[in-house]
Amino acid sequence: MTQALKSLLLVDDDKPFLTRLGKAMESRGFEVRIADTVAQGISEVKKEPPMYAVVDLRLSDGNGLDVIEALHAAKADARVVVLTGYGNIATAVTAVKLGAIDYLAKPADADAVYGALMGDTDNRNALPDNPMSADRVRWEHIQRVFELCNRNVSETARRLNMHRRTLQRILAKRAPK
Repeated sequence: MTQALKSLLLVDDDKPFLTRLGKAMESRGFEVRIADTVAQGISEVKKEPPMYAVVDLRLSDGNGLDVIEALHAAKADARVVVLTGYGNIATAVTAVKLGAIDYLAKPADADAVYGALMGDTDNRNALPDNPMSADRVRWEHIQRVFELCNRNVSETARRLNMHRRTLQRILAKRAPK
């Protein structure tokens, strides 16, 4: 593969993660360019559209989907992997419609990102033998929103459209299995 074909754009606002992933991808033969905002990502795409991209959804100045859209307008055959800590079905569907080839949840290691970029279906994670129960998934979601709201019970309850006392009872319990 020629060097031009191995160009990779990393767009993420987590600078330590961005630096580590960039070094790991360089060691795998990619010519890496990095951006930590939507504006920088779109600017990099306009300069020279990369063949590969790893894009975070939530960035400080907007949505990473805008970078994916700009990239596919500039280079329709680019391979884009969405990497996010805030995954849900709606954003996954939108990302795929815009041209993403895979959707990974953070934290993802460099091997998983590389496998997704290269379309390595042999090394995909197998389905778990006993997946989380619906109660556990609900509890995890509540905990994530609670942390995003800086552990503010009232704000978390408002965002979850839940009564504050109900939320307090849920938070006081141990995590379901």
